[in-house]
Amino acid sequence: MVSRRGFLVGGVAAATLLAVPACANAPAQSLRPALRPAGGRAASLPAVDAIVSKAQLGGKVVFAVADAETGELLEVREPQRGLPPASVVKALTAIYALDTLGAGHRFETRLIATGPLENGILSGDLVLAGGGDPLLDTNGLAEMAASLKAAGLRELRGRFLVWGGALPYAKVIDASQPDHVGYNPAVSGLSLNHNRVHFEWARNGQGYGLTMDARSDRYRPDVRVARMQVVARDLPVYTYSDMQGVDQWTVAQSALGKGGARWLPVRRPDIYAGEVFRTFASAQGIRLPAEEAVRSLPGGSVIVRRQSAPLPEILRDMLRYSTNLTAEMVGLAATQSRGVQPGSLAASASAMNAWASGALGLSAPALVDHSGLGDRSRLAAADMVAALVRARRQGMLPELLRTFPMRDAQGRTVASHPVKVNAKTGTLNFVSGLAGYMARDSGKPLAFAIFAADADRRDSIPRAEREQPQGARGWNRRAKGLQQDLLERWGSLYSV
Repeated sequence: MVSRRGFLVGGVAAATLLAVPACANAPAQSLRPALRPAGGRAASLPAVDAIVSKAQLGGKVVFAVADAETGELLEVREPQRGLPPASVVKALTAIYALDTLGAGHRFETRLIATGPLENGILSGDLVLAGGGDPLLDTNGLAEMAASLKAAGLRELRGRFLVWGGALPYAKVIDASQPDHVGYNPAVSGLSLNHNRVHFEWARNGQGYGLTMDARSDRYRPDVRVARMQVVARDLPVYTYSDMQGVDQWTVAQSALGKGGARWLPVRRPDIYAGEVFRTFASAQGIRLPAEEAVRSLPGGSVIVRRQSAPLPEILRDMLRYSTNLTAEMVGLAATQSRGVQPGSLAASASAMNAWASGALGLSAPALVDHSGLGDRSRLAAADMVAALVRARRQGMLPELLRTFPMRDAQGRTVASHPVKVNAKTGTLNFVSGLAGYMARDSGKPLAFAIFAADADRRDSIPRAEREQPQGARGWNRRAKGLQQDLLERWGSLYSV
């Protein structure tokens, strides 16, 4: 319930990230695995084939590990085979955003007056204009409403307009996902609470008390842009329909129990943000008419500005919580900053593919979005490692990746483990990835990428069961065991 930004600890070192240069061109020589002599430490470690066989994942397992300083490949398994990277691709999106927008970039949300503001009266329209801030939350809108009052506005004579056209609109990130999952919301230049609404229910006699709100750690404003109805049925648990611009949900009564809560995706984020802002304006004594969405940004004077956190802080949040919407928004913003006007997430991802090939020297990136939610994306382990090596040279990524805990045989975190890892995980049903940096104590730093996918098993899952399909949890647990075993091997064999 607390804003994700509130969990962030510290900033990124200014000397590392405040002046990020453009990515280096591709190296003159291709990266090839170095030949290692048999025997020695390798003889005492589990063989790669044994590690893969032990995991019993089916499908394909590929990986690459390299010297993080020189880029020399040390050990590989089908390093050029493209597999779905899942959320690992967010690390590549972070490099793309930093290289394009710069570490000093901030997004800006504005309140614009289209007419004169005199004696507390605005003779014109008031526009809430999104600027692509992926971390705008309910607290932020409350602060903007207070700033509007401080600017002297007491009465609006015109319309209250909302504009999300700073980024192209997408109803969902990935159409193959179930309707109700909160990690697959709409995309817009005006975003609120990661474009999710909080649904809560509690048994009330023979029925249920329901709330739909835009809560934060300080406020709980109710909303009407999303509505819920309890229906006497067993399945499906949720249904969704667009009822003249309103997100109309139904939920199966048999699934509710005594009470509970969850976040649901929002499909009209501009109207959602406008409704919540109107509530806070009313609390400040400013009565606004119902919000109206506009496609073109009206001209006028800015009377309130709200800047986002610096880009590295946004990206740190994205990589820590694997927020799909943040990845799509910063990816779209980077693409537009390069002079491309993408009509879809796939078109923007295509522009990132072209950048990765040219700026990073990747061989064949084939991504369909910036978050990894779409399982049609393909990325080779060798390409991901090449990106990590170049990003480390530029000081772009290592400080943003979170610590990946090493565990014992019972799955318990080992804080004193000699192998230290900073990485990005990626998980879809029957897809698992891990990529980042590792070193054993003060040993040689390594860059690595591990991708595993059982495409046939994933494709067989009915759409309605894709949130928690049978067998996916055990498969993912075994995939993480495979990753742990490979990291142990590489730490002992190469980080010395």
